[in-house]
Amino acid sequence: MRPSKRAPDAMRKVTLERAVARYAEGSCLVTFGETKVLCTASLEERGPPWLRGSGKGWVTAEYSMLPRATHERTRREVNSGKPSGRTQEIQRLIGRSLRAVTNLPAIGEKQISIDCDVLQADGGTRTAAITGAWVALHDCFSWMRQRSIISVDPLRDHVAAVSCGVYKGTLVLDLEYVEDSAADTDANFVMTGKGGIVEVQGTAEAEPFSEEQFLELLRLARGGIAELVELQKQTIA
Repeated sequence: MRPSKRAPDAMRKVTLERAVARYAEGSCLVTFGETKVLCTASLEERGPPWLRGSGKGWVTAEYSMLPRATHERTRREVNSGKPSGRTQEIQRLIGRSLRAVTNLPAIGEKQISIDCDVLQADGGTRTAAITGAWVALHDCFSWMRQRSIISVDPLRDHVAAVSCGVYKGTLVLDLEYVEDSAADTDANFVMTGKGGIVEVQGTAEAEPFSEEQFLELLRLARGGIAELVELQKQTIA
């Protein structure tokens, strides 16, 4: 039995709340159970220098965890002078995931910066961030279209993410922290609304996992991401 009493293929309760940041062009507060992430999308008039003259825009992301997002206070990374390796890896993942479903030339030479701030962490912060960031990006593009900054919707598809793993010998979907910290295998899947795979991160913490287990984790992930994409559709309707 899972600590939350959920079935192996059951998600935690997921919510997506739009327009939670007054000044951002797009924003979403996403919750996966007790994990809460604030995602904002900001329009910047200039893209990165290395894209100047290309006619193509860019979507980038930053990720951070507030000091009391976890059981004990963590030091703000700004005080150490640079983000940790974990932070850099996650924010690059978020950026790659969003760019995979964005028509960058349709933005023009502008940049959308996505900020994902973890208010409370209970496992799956990166997957929650990607899922909520898509909503914030969608609303930023809607804001731009309403003001004739762009003429078409640059989003080609939905993108969402979920974790899966092997916990006490059982393959489970959407791990909370107590499962994640004790899992034999931990994997994150990023997929589009059409079912395309954007990225898979999988690690055996104890015994290596088999191909059969990997395919079962993929099956679980597809089911979870289908639920998340449907929630995204309902949220922006």
